Amino acid sequence: MTRDDIIDKIRKVEALYTGTDSKGEMQAARSALDRLQAQLSAAPEEAVEFQFSLPDPWKRQLFLALIRRHGLRPFRLPRQRTSTIMVRVPRSVLDTVIWPQFTQLSSLLHDYLSEATRDIITRSVHGDVSEASEQLSLPGVS
Repeated sequence: MTRDDIIDKIRKVEALYTGTDSKGEMQAARSALDRLQAQLSAAPEEAVEFQFSLPDPWKRQLFLALIRRHGLRPFRLPRQRTSTIMVRVPRSVLDTVIWPQFTQLSSLLHDYLSEATRDIITRSVHGDVSEASEQLSLPGVS
């Protein structure tokens, strides 16, 4: 039985469960639904090929490390840029584990690198790292 077959059966049993008033039928439908849910969680999800483009080298290194940490093998196809990362992974693993970890760690990494950059520039180049002010006309032009 495929994953789609199990999902289809779950929908049918849920319809039976919600459409009956008999306690016996409800209990039978509930136990059938529980068995199907257990089958669904035990059914292996098919890996899907995903392509990511990460031009930022620090984010790319982080993503590659996360992919490898979860036992997956990142790759590139011939003629793809080094910023491209391909990986075969079940969608649920990507959506619930890898991508949330990546976004959280990427945000932490970005904050750390921004702070370190600001500190290095203020200590070694100039103390004022504020953005340039906006002017209505070009300096020296009337």
